[in-house]
Parts: sequence; C-alpha cells; structure tokens
Amino acid sequence: MADSAFFSTLSHEGVLAVRGPDASKFLQGQLTCNLNYLSDASASLGARCTPKGRMLSSFRVVSVFDGFLLAMASELVEPQLLDLQKYAVFSKSKLIDESADWVRFGLHEGDAALASLGLDLPGHADSVARVADLLALRLSDGRAELWAPASQAEHLQAQLAAQLAHAPLNRWLLAQVRAGIGQVLGATRELFIPQMLNLQALGGVSFKKGCYTGQEIVARMQYLGKLKRRLYRLAVDGEQLPAPATELFSPERSGSVGEVVLAAQSDSGFELLAVLLEDAVSDGRIHLGTPQGLPLRLLDLPYTLDSNREIQR
Repeated sequence: MADSAFFSTLSHEGVLAVRGPDASKFLQGQLTCNLNYLSDASASLGARCTPKGRMLSSFRVVSVFDGFLLAMASELVEPQLLDLQKYAVFSKSKLIDESADWVRFGLHEGDAALASLGLDLPGHADSVARVADLLALRLSDGRAELWAPASQAEHLQAQLAAQLAHAPLNRWLLAQVRAGIGQVLGATRELFIPQMLNLQALGGVSFKKGCYTGQEIVARMQYLGKLKRRLYRLAVDGEQLPAPATELFSPERSGSVGEVVLAAQSDSGFELLAVLLEDAVSDGRIHLGTPQGLPLRLLDLPYTLDSNREIQR
C-alpha cells in the first residue's frame, strides 16, 4: 500500500475520562506510565495491569484541565471503567465513558492539515499541540492523532478531506503494525505483561515512579532479564485476516509459541505483530493457527530494545 498522505477515522477506540482533583494521584497508583511527566505539551502510552503484571488495557493518555483522557480499544472502556470505580470510591475523581463525546482522526503526513487548523505539532514523539478544543498528538513513527469534541466531527472531516485522502481504518492499523506499537484488545486482555509488547521501549512504562498495581512483576522482568517472550513483526500470505489471540506454532515446540497481537491487510497479504518465544524466532519456522498453518516471515521493527535507556524513565 502506498505511503501517501491520508487520514482515517479512529472508530475502533473509545475514550475513558478520569476527572477530578485526585485524578492524577488515583491513576498514578494504577498505571505503568508516570503521569508526572505529562503536561499540556506531552502525552504517553501506558497500560493498566493485574497484580501479576498482566495487562488489562493499554492506551494513549493525555491531560486535560481537570484530569486525563485515555484512548483504548472500545471493548475495554466499560470493563476498565467498572473495575477502576471500585478503587475510586474514596478518591475525589470521577470516571466517565466519553467515547461519544470525542472524535479522533489518525493522520499520516498530515502536518500541513494540522497547521491549517492552527495546530503547530512538534516532531518528537508524544508531543501535544492544543488550540481551543482541539488536541494533536505526535506518535513515535511521525504520524499524528487529532482529537476533538464530537460536535466538530463533520466540519473537521470536511476540512481534512480537502487536503488528505480519507483512508479506511485498515491503512492506519497497517501503519501501526509497521511502527511496532502493540495494543491490548478484548481477546488479548490479561495475556501479556508490558515488556511483551515492547511498551517499555515506547515510553509507556516508568521504572522510577514507585508503586502501581503489578509494578513488582514488571520491574522484576526488566531488571532480572528473564523475559522469554516479546513482540515481533511478521508477514503472512493469505486471504483471512488473523484475529487477535490467534495462536502461532513452531516445529520446535509441541504447543503454541505465541499469539497474534494486531494484524492488518497489506498489498501482498497481511502484516502482524505477535508475541513470540525467542527460541521459536531463532528457529524461524513459525506457522499461523496450527502447526501446519500458513508460514510467517519475520520482518524488522523500527526500534531497538535498550534496557539501560528504558530504566531511566
């Protein structure tokens, strides 16, 4: 698929708002990212984990004047809201499903379109630009997201369409796969710890912030280096899009060696992110769905893992 400029409507995700005087203090004990690093000019990836360090959700979080907005897979918004409410009882914070209140667009090579809206978005990852009710966020691979009140959806879409091609969601997801940005979906809830999705390499885990749910397990995996599974990018020929949590197999093992995290159609088949056992990757023979399933080819990720740099956050 061509890499020309385009925009997509991010209809696959919802927005969970946490607002109130205690929003930061409350979330700081729940999330892997350090909210103290957030400002009007910065956002972050992050996750929420079980006590065993398994991710219940992953998201992109941005601050607003009275709290925070977390964009995550739509099917996770309600269960995360209900679960977090149990811990927010004694906190001056309120959790709201604001999915219907926001519209979000993904832009590839869309800086000129953002500028026409008055948004001068810096080029470095996780930067944020604001004007009136609009938010623009920079992603690690240079793409951008535009967040706006839902009441402006039609007007903004028309303005973007005048400058960029309106592409289907698959094109945005393919760019996400190629950027190596994994994501927890309903089918993969509680399957992975953050490092399995390389979240620490993308700024979504802080090892200096102190305690949060699951922190002990996540820190142990980072400092003791015992992680045996992590995120890889692969390609496969075929006609049916691999679903999240689809198992992968190798002749090296009798059982599954990994699971699909996210997949998107490409010009020659499909590209996907998957969490795999490292010894299966070394062997190189990986099959989709069954031991006799379609063979997968390993592709490069656009970043490297550096534990020394990662623990500085």
